[in-house]
Amino acid sequence: MDKMLDADLPVAGSDLAGAAKGGIKVGRLRSIFGGSLGNLVEWYDWYVYSAFTLYFAPSFFPSDDSTAQLLNAAAIFAVGFLMRPLGAWIMGMYADRRGRKAGLTLSVMLMGGGSLLIAATPTYAMIGAWAPAMLLFARLLQGLSVVAVSLKNATYLSEMAQRDHRGFFSSFQYVTLIAGQLLALSVLLLLQLTMPVAMLEDWGWRIPFASGGVLAFSVFYLRRRLSETPQFEAASADPGRRASSGTALFRHHPRQVAVVIALTAGGTLAFYTYSTYMQKFLVNSAGFGRETATGIMAAALFVYMLLQPAAGWLSDRVGRKPLLIGFGVAGMLFTVPIFMALETVSNSFHAFLLVLAALVIVTGYTSINAVVKAELFPANIRALGVALPYALANTVFGGTAEYVALTFKSWDLERGFYWYVAATIGMSLIVYIRMSETKGGVKD
Repeated sequence: MDKMLDADLPVAGSDLAGAAKGGIKVGRLRSIFGGSLGNLVEWYDWYVYSAFTLYFAPSFFPSDDSTAQLLNAAAIFAVGFLMRPLGAWIMGMYADRRGRKAGLTLSVMLMGGGSLLIAATPTYAMIGAWAPAMLLFARLLQGLSVVAVSLKNATYLSEMAQRDHRGFFSSFQYVTLIAGQLLALSVLLLLQLTMPVAMLEDWGWRIPFASGGVLAFSVFYLRRRLSETPQFEAASADPGRRASSGTALFRHHPRQVAVVIALTAGGTLAFYTYSTYMQKFLVNSAGFGRETATGIMAAALFVYMLLQPAAGWLSDRVGRKPLLIGFGVAGMLFTVPIFMALETVSNSFHAFLLVLAALVIVTGYTSINAVVKAELFPANIRALGVALPYALANTVFGGTAEYVALTFKSWDLERGFYWYVAATIGMSLIVYIRMSETKGGVKD
């Protein structure tokens, strides 16, 4: 029989003095830390694109209309998500067959390569249409990797953590994800303070892509030293285990696939709307300066990052379902009022509070969505089961958030996007209410 996520298998390592009672081992903590640190660097590489769009868009998409430039850049951001289902299928099976560690190592190479390519790509003025084409290729390469970054890391963290701590430790996937985004914004703030705007638009935007590529390849060596998860090793040793494949996933786990797609739709749209598109909204719609908008987002994201472990810990006590329902209800009711208030706010502190309110709402999803998905599938197909349906929903809803928002704005129907986000969260809320509690894992 497959070993499920609720099986607490022993891992070599001495007890950590402060956590001996909970059974957390030094070896587990070292592996969790290593997986999380790599996740931070890879998400930094991914979010640098979004953070610096306001500066590099003119280099690739010459236009007198800033909204048109952002729309073109957002289109490439969205197209990068089209690679996610393919990446989820290929790399999910790879991680299920070759191991979680092998999957994480391969993903960091792809992410780092994409960053270095963007850093080296000439501008439109130099090579014409080849410039946006190379930018697109680099993002497709990163898109192939990014779902592996998120979901194989989620699988790894959830399998390394023991049952009573699984929500807490799995929440560090989003701690490091947000930390990667926050690091990208911090680098942007630093460059804004030390470089003239003209220099930043000319070549300064290449610095974070180059540094991210170098950091990613440093993580490659770190991940080669990670321990493999005991659940994967146990599943691999089972001679009767079913091989991971797309056919096996949809044939034997169709309900779980549907649940992952449905519960992801509203959450991923809300997350990319509140955390990624919000920076552009503050500049392009609310009227804040680029530096002020960056500062608002950095401060709000820092608090948001700190909330993830607290929410994960809470889910270990009360269950995953109450947090998901809380996000669904609050997101459906307050998304439109928050964005409408941001349209007219002029005080940066008030804007910070509104942005933070939106991020607090989505914490009910982000802190636990990874462990919820992992708890739905057995170990022999867990990486693929978590990755592929998530990637499908993420491509349709999360990856298109900026593009849809800017399209509504270009039609002079910006508020229609607010209602679209609220309605999608509402559809996911139905799933949260109807789904079973996943805390404790699935059974054989």
